[in-house]
Amino acid sequence: MKKFNKGILKSPTGMLEITATENGISAIKFLDDSASLPVYEMDERIEQCKLQLCEYFEGARFSFDITIDVEGTEFQKKVWNELLNIPFGQTQSYLELAIRLGDKKSIRAVGLANGKNPLPIIIPCHRIIGSNGSLIGYAGGLWRKKWLLDHEAKFSKSEKQLEIFQVE
Repeated sequence: MKKFNKGILKSPTGMLEITATENGISAIKFLDDSASLPVYEMDERIEQCKLQLCEYFEGARFSFDITIDVEGTEFQKKVWNELLNIPFGQTQSYLELAIRLGDKKSIRAVGLANGKNPLPIIIPCHRIIGSNGSLIGYAGGLWRKKWLLDHEAKFSKSEKQLEIFQVE
């Protein structure tokens, strides 16, 4: 049986609960800010993750270098690995991601795998948008997705800048 440690990070997108196993970071969960927050004992893997997330939120980090330990199906892991190839400050549609994975008909399965991503922000599922450029489908809420995309647009060094999205 795996042993889990947890930690809390206050971020511009609200409280984040970070979970780690002995093998690496296994989950990041958005918490309701009004929730009573438990106190966890210090864990080096979680502290490293918190540091890198803080650097990301400050605009000083564009990718992450942490050991992860996620569980999912083979297909989900394939989708999550492909998400890691979307550069900071850029977006792709669900359809584009399905095509990159080799089957445009798998668009629904790609969407479901995206929704099961256990490491939002680290595995950047927020960079996936609708084919028409709309913000759709984010487990943390569309306001967080918009915030993350606007944040990356502000600090992006790529030539292709994100549009500033409107949440309806």
